[in-house]
Amino acid sequence: MGTADWLPDGFTVQRIATNDTRLSVAVGGSGPVLVLLHGWPQTSRAWARVLPALARTHTVVAPDLRGTGASDRPVDGYAKTNQADDIRGVLKALHLRGPVAVAGHDIGSMVALAWAAAHPEDVSHLVLIDALLPGLGLEEAMNVAEGGMWHFGFFMAEHVPEMLFDGHELEFFTATFTAMSNPGTFTDEDLAAYARAYSGRHGADPLPEAWATRSVRPHAAAPSATTAAPATRPRPELRHRGRLSADLGAGRPGRL
Repeated sequence: MGTADWLPDGFTVQRIATNDTRLSVAVGGSGPVLVLLHGWPQTSRAWARVLPALARTHTVVAPDLRGTGASDRPVDGYAKTNQADDIRGVLKALHLRGPVAVAGHDIGSMVALAWAAAHPEDVSHLVLIDALLPGLGLEEAMNVAEGGMWHFGFFMAEHVPEMLFDGHELEFFTATFTAMSNPGTFTDEDLAAYARAYSGRHGADPLPEAWATRSVRPHAAAPSATTAAPATRPRPELRHRGRLSADLGAGRPGRL
């Protein structure tokens, strides 16, 4: 157990074994349980400014999702329902019972939605922030051949992102985060921390298969218990593609 330098008083970080991996999880506060699931390319640090207020009325659980931050980087297991099982295992290890409130940002919203769809009895409240979801804009955004967002195609290219970003992570975060946020939103320390969290080429060999989305259905059904965000495995140095690039998948969009 430890305390990260960005965490407010009263929070600790635990390494928790769950669902055949280990997650780094920030925990603090008291009251009803609130789970916060971050987006890409961020970590649980994304919630730092709201943690003190939330902890006054809730027991807050903020993990680094599988493959991000200080959590382990397994080569598979990135289907959204499986990542939801990661978080369910975290709550069990912490002896926290549901139903719980869940707030997800970006890719975290995909995990949150899959969790609520597969296990509605677990979730009392569901908040989805800056979300691209199956049947609600995700397919169109991923279809770069017909006007979708450029970063989907870029980050699905084999080997190219690693080649161009290796050693330039801080430049990437500085350029993209400052362009997409109000001045002062991200401090120099924030940008440096995210650059460190998404640096390196470890385990790059399986990436092409893991990241290439071979088909995008333009008119997928709305999310249900059998429909959610695509399965994915992240390239370790740029592990999750969120608002800048939603979750790219080894499977087909629409798979849980």
